[in-house]
Amino acid sequence: MSGADTELIRSRIRAQMPTARGELATLVGFRSVADPRQFPVEECVGAATWVRDAFLAAGIEQADLVEASDGSLAVIGHSPAPAGAPTVLLYSHYDVQPPGDEALWTSPPFVLTERDGRWYGRGASDCKGNVLMHLLALRALRPDGPLPVGVRIVVEGSEEIGGAGLHDLVAQRPDVFAADMIVIGDCGNVEAGQPTLTTSLRGIANVVVHVETLAGQVHSGVYGGAAPDALAALVRLLNTLRDEHGDTVVDGLDSTARWGGVPYPEDRFRSDAGVLDGVSLLSSGSVADAVWARPALSVVGLDAPPVVGSAAAIVPRASARLNLRVPPGLDPTVAQDALVAHLEAHVPWGAHLRVERESVGEPFLAATDGPGYRALRAALEAAYGREVATAGEGGSIPLCTALQRAVPNAEIALIGVEEPRCVIHAPNESVDPAEIENLAVAEALLLRALADRPET
Repeated sequence: MSGADTELIRSRIRAQMPTARGELATLVGFRSVADPRQFPVEECVGAATWVRDAFLAAGIEQADLVEASDGSLAVIGHSPAPAGAPTVLLYSHYDVQPPGDEALWTSPPFVLTERDGRWYGRGASDCKGNVLMHLLALRALRPDGPLPVGVRIVVEGSEEIGGAGLHDLVAQRPDVFAADMIVIGDCGNVEAGQPTLTTSLRGIANVVVHVETLAGQVHSGVYGGAAPDALAALVRLLNTLRDEHGDTVVDGLDSTARWGGVPYPEDRFRSDAGVLDGVSLLSSGSVADAVWARPALSVVGLDAPPVVGSAAAIVPRASARLNLRVPPGLDPTVAQDALVAHLEAHVPWGAHLRVERESVGEPFLAATDGPGYRALRAALEAAYGREVATAGEGGSIPLCTALQRAVPNAEIALIGVEEPRCVIHAPNESVDPAEIENLAVAEALLLRALADRPET
């Protein structure tokens, strides 16, 4: 692709950026958390309707709201390929994580707010910024006539709670997802300005652990010392899941794998993760080993009496939610089985243990040697003026594996606007608008380049 092509596409997209900011503000304004216990379902319906209408206006010939098995609405669209041209599926999601404690936000979470050149708001990067990326790329091609390739649009509404509805739709209607290349807009660069292809994803195998030791609370002064404390039993049990180096140690799971791709420098990880001065990183291996190649268990929730208001009483029951991330090559069901067996084997003092299994998500490893990847690398390098890096992703997008099964001949690539400063899922989520622009340029260039590729 020529420099003139790149500059023409960039000029078109840059001219749209003020409009895109207003559109992202509208989309962020929908409190599209896929949980009606927290926000009215109309918020998700409104976001889905907006996304559908926006893609229709961007040139997608047909787009509909499809109700998935979990009750969420997916935006499914399609523009047929010109004769001999391939088809590309563009994916993202419009649902978002809950905002959490809004007192921790510097500006209201559902009001897009600009500070220091960044746009702040829940979903600004994960994943509504990626919706805008797709829209900008399509619009940049419209002055040239019909889209040069076939385009399918899939924007789901329950990714943040597992995406079970879309998984069912993939299994029931694989024809809806048929494509030569699938671009998953739900990842990002290792740092702003560094184009990155995410080539591996960890899966997920969560459980909720309940420990019970007493029929009810009893006075700690009268019974403490002999009466078994459920919270202490839970803490002791959780402590068996990490060794002295901080490595995850679940009986039967290998925690020694090495990452073979781009490294994740320790100083950058400390900055990205906000690790406090003097606090050691976990793992006996490298940062990349720990976050991309090995199982990793985190305690993400705890049910126990709060400090304020707690009584001088022994806790009879306590619970924890455990988040187990599973690297490619490890079956998440096998990992979950191992975790449950470990907990059962190590629960102290004969405490009563109950383990609830959550649905698992499979890890993903991309095949990166196809013509679509070559075109994408060239497009990213043209848009950014830098060589493309490859990285793993500690998070999970189980849909990737479902698509890999349903459309086995498709190349699946993961890109997106989510770089570390976005702090996705946390208060004060934000997006760098330059990332939206550069990735939209790259995606438009990719679609143009694929038009010259024979249909597979």
